[in-house]
Amino acid sequence: MKGSSATRPGWSGWLGAAALAAQLLWPAAGAGDVTLSAPGADRRLERDLEAASLLLQAGREPDASAQDLFVAARADYARYLSVLYAHGFYGPTIHILLDGREAADFAAVDAPDRIGSVRITIDPGPAFRFGKARMKPYAPGTRLPPDYRDGRPAYSTAIEDAARAGVEGWRELGHAKAAVDGQSITADHRTGLLDAEVHLRAGPKLSFGRLHIVGNQRMRPRPITKIAGYPEGAPFDPDTLDKMASRLRRAGVFRSVVVREAANVSPGDRLDITLLLEEEAPRRLGFGAEYSSLDGANLSAFWLHRNLFGGAERLRVDLLAKGIGAKTDLSDYRLGLRLERPGTPFTDSSAFVTAGAEREVNGSAITRSLRLGIGAERVITPTLTADASLTYLDQSFEDLGFRATYRLLSLPLSLKWDRRDDLLAPKRGTYLLVGATPFMGFGTTESGTQFKLDARIYRPVAADDRVVLAGRLQLGTVTTAGLLNTAPDFLFLSGGGGTVRGHPFQSLGVSSVTGSGQTVVTGGRSFIGLSGEVRAALNPRLGGAVFYDAGYVGAGSWFGGGGAWQTGAGVGLRYDTGFGPVRLDLAVPVSGTTRRGLQIYVGIGQAF
Repeated sequence: MKGSSATRPGWSGWLGAAALAAQLLWPAAGAGDVTLSAPGADRRLERDLEAASLLLQAGREPDASAQDLFVAARADYARYLSVLYAHGFYGPTIHILLDGREAADFAAVDAPDRIGSVRITIDPGPAFRFGKARMKPYAPGTRLPPDYRDGRPAYSTAIEDAARAGVEGWRELGHAKAAVDGQSITADHRTGLLDAEVHLRAGPKLSFGRLHIVGNQRMRPRPITKIAGYPEGAPFDPDTLDKMASRLRRAGVFRSVVVREAANVSPGDRLDITLLLEEEAPRRLGFGAEYSSLDGANLSAFWLHRNLFGGAERLRVDLLAKGIGAKTDLSDYRLGLRLERPGTPFTDSSAFVTAGAEREVNGSAITRSLRLGIGAERVITPTLTADASLTYLDQSFEDLGFRATYRLLSLPLSLKWDRRDDLLAPKRGTYLLVGATPFMGFGTTESGTQFKLDARIYRPVAADDRVVLAGRLQLGTVTTAGLLNTAPDFLFLSGGGGTVRGHPFQSLGVSSVTGSGQTVVTGGRSFIGLSGEVRAALNPRLGGAVFYDAGYVGAGSWFGGGGAWQTGAGVGLRYDTGFGPVRLDLAVPVSGTTRRGLQIYVGIGQAF
């Protein structure tokens, strides 16, 4: 038994074991053992130094080893210098002390076994300014950054930006292989001035060579070239490559588009270009839904073929059922077809044909429509689009025994200017759609012109875009002489999710007396719609909104002949799903004759 007692460790043994365990479990300095101080630096410089520090990052890791800290320390000298140069400090003093010893004094193979404390001290020294900021050879028209000027703070980033701008200046003149050939930088520590000169090599002026297409499976090469608008033999222009990629992405066929310049110049000073493409799945099926407590549910579905004949022909079939479960027994449907071919008749345009059938019930009125159309769309700039088509419409209207048939040929023309930052949930930007549709009626159908305007604006008013003001103005009028002889498609109604929330869908129109003395309600020849929303982010996913809508429908053209207003207001919630917000709006009527109490709206995307 005496021997067994000798195997029990004493206090010194327990302490030794604890020390060994601590070394195994915590082999490096823990959080709080790494400190950085930069006397004389402003807060912006301090933040950038802290963000660049690998040592601070390693010090926050509970399992960081001494080797991790040592490697980070040796790398941090260069990282701190880079940050200091970017802020215009070219004479700094940097000390990184590992347990009181300069990290740079350790041999690379002589890392300490344990590091108890790390002290980083950085003296930025004096701030430098540019004495001379130069570049040669300088391409005419080069847009140098404003920070690369004599007398400006000598940020190293300004030199880098200037070098990139200089290369881009030559590339815009057709010198595709322009490059930085060197630089001369002299810092005078007595005066605090830095002279910088960037040397460029322009290289020969090139033209576009052959186009190589890689990755296309179902898409044929010829329509790819036409959609992209590749100008073989034309002088090189980098903007052309950006436009090519945008056009191909806009076609909707490709998941990925990469434009790559050849590494070497071909004979005749020509530069070959390669398109690296990855195609989307050719077919897509989608569904959507909206709900209003009064007007019921709207269910929609579409089927899409992205590349019907191998030339990016886009066939889309849409089906919409409206008013399911509505209190007013609505039973509407809409079936539409659109076949569109990009790059037709030329680059940056597309041709399309459309067909549609529709039945719409509004109170006691029933409207049936059949339309056929052919047209073209032109992309003028990335934000400006023009559209023109020729459409035949056959439409009938029935209400309380009154029946009318309308047949006409129309020429819809529109111009769209869209500068929103996001289509489903914009936070800034503007949207403007103006349209004019002259139409010629057959038989008793009137001829005239319909004009429309839809203007929207979005402005953030709080930090991080957490509060956004959104406004919308809609205007419309049609120049015909009589309401009952004007096709319903060209008249205007108000109420519901697209105009005035809180009122039933298309509940505000004008009354007309038929030849037999009956009174029927039709759309008006003028319309004004106003909507305002305050949208606020409550957390990263959930948002709220407060809104007010107003709508006016007038009997006469150009807002004359008398009319009526209706208004509504409410609150809403928005939930960000990642592909667009789900919207829940609660609205009540404020004024108007069609008020029916609280209305509930559910849909995808913002109201406008």
